[in-house]
Amino acid sequence: MAPRRSKAQKSALDELPADFEGNVVDIDVTREMEDSFLEYSYSVIYSRALPDARDGLKPVQRRILYMMDEMGLRPDRGHVKSARVVGEVMGKLHPHGDSAIYDAMVRMALPFAQRMPLVDGHGNFGSLDDGPAASRYTEARLAPAALQLTADLGEDVVDFVPNYDNQFMQPSVLPAAYPNLLVNGTTGIAVGMATNMAPHNLREAVAGARHLLEHPEASLEDVMKRIPGPDLPSGGQIVGLDGIRDAYRTGRGSFKTRAAVSIEQVTPRKQGIVVTELPYMVGPEKVIDRIKSAVQSKKLTGISDVVDLTDRTNGLNLVIEIKNGFNPQAVLAALYKHTPLEESFGINNVALVDGRPQTLGLLEMLRVYNQHRLTVVRRRTAHRLGKRRDRLHLVEGLLIAIVDIDEVIQIIRSSDQTAEARERLMTIFDLTQLQADHILELRLRQLTKFSRIELEREREELEREIAELEAILASEDRLREVVSGELAAVAELLGDD
Repeated sequence: MAPRRSKAQKSALDELPADFEGNVVDIDVTREMEDSFLEYSYSVIYSRALPDARDGLKPVQRRILYMMDEMGLRPDRGHVKSARVVGEVMGKLHPHGDSAIYDAMVRMALPFAQRMPLVDGHGNFGSLDDGPAASRYTEARLAPAALQLTADLGEDVVDFVPNYDNQFMQPSVLPAAYPNLLVNGTTGIAVGMATNMAPHNLREAVAGARHLLEHPEASLEDVMKRIPGPDLPSGGQIVGLDGIRDAYRTGRGSFKTRAAVSIEQVTPRKQGIVVTELPYMVGPEKVIDRIKSAVQSKKLTGISDVVDLTDRTNGLNLVIEIKNGFNPQAVLAALYKHTPLEESFGINNVALVDGRPQTLGLLEMLRVYNQHRLTVVRRRTAHRLGKRRDRLHLVEGLLIAIVDIDEVIQIIRSSDQTAEARERLMTIFDLTQLQADHILELRLRQLTKFSRIELEREREELEREIAELEAILASEDRLREVVSGELAAVAELLGDD
């Protein structure tokens, strides 16, 4: 029995020419599956899940920050609807769905997920136990830390690449004035590999990067004196440094974090365990649920009640009341064993280096970042040098013309066309075409008000700046000093304890 066809299929077949012969291509399904899966894997690894080791950002995060910068959403301006940002990013740079973009933007705004939040969110961006409101209800703008990642983008410091439909350009990497990969960490699951990096303190990360700039052959022990371990945004206590040392050496390791607790007299007759900080990415509701489950299953004894007194003013305050006759220290030890008051964090430092995924130790991460920052400052210096030289060239032309300003005006007035005036200026005053064009483009009142003293002062300032920029480009040591000084300034501006 012949297969039934829909009306659309029948009409399509009727439109084919009478002499059309079907063309069936035989393919090897195994080979096709392998090729398709490789393409998918490549896309996930390079375009979605793994951060670039230079700026510590995944493509979607980089596109969000760049587009918000282009939209002028600076910290000193008002918030705009998150849906507007999501629409701009999706329409111009990241055509992978609004939910993926909004989720990435929300994470960059959460103070308990990022050590230095990059987005300043306004509205319900969620908590450890609850998700955020929809993008149409929340508002966002860039946080001060994000400005340091996008600074100097207009000075040819990084390469720009086309977007998905070749209509817009986007940065391949952000300049990143501080080691964001270390400071904020990241997490991501690719195909066949995953990444999980712990956040660090900005001042400590900068101190390690600066030490490695000044002493390129420094050992891991030297750098760990400045970066002793992660600095988790939600607080808590790190138990033991062996796993951290392994991770810093090889790129893989694990460490345990415990809640910050104190044993207090919560009522006249009862003692209690007061929790003020929880392990990274653990919420109070999760802890309460696990405690209740453990009590019901008889894994925990000696607990009479759990009260969540957390509020926005005083922060986390979880009170676990202890029954009379039980040792609070013994109950606490059982809580560490059976609840998320103690959690393990597995470090897996996988990031893209020169477009290839690599597992990086602490020294490798800092070296990749330092090399990136040296390249950025070198390119910025060359760009500024070119701008200063161009301006000096025009100022020198004005200084030549201002000596005989009356003759310059007479030449312009007596010329029939712009080209004729240009040629006469170039011939009489020995000017270049750029200098002559600049004089012709000035309005008469601008030309006559120029003071020779002001122009000479500008020329001296330009010559001084050019000499300084040339000195930076001529000396690797001087370049490293500039990078180190800028890192110290960022740490002073944004750093905290």
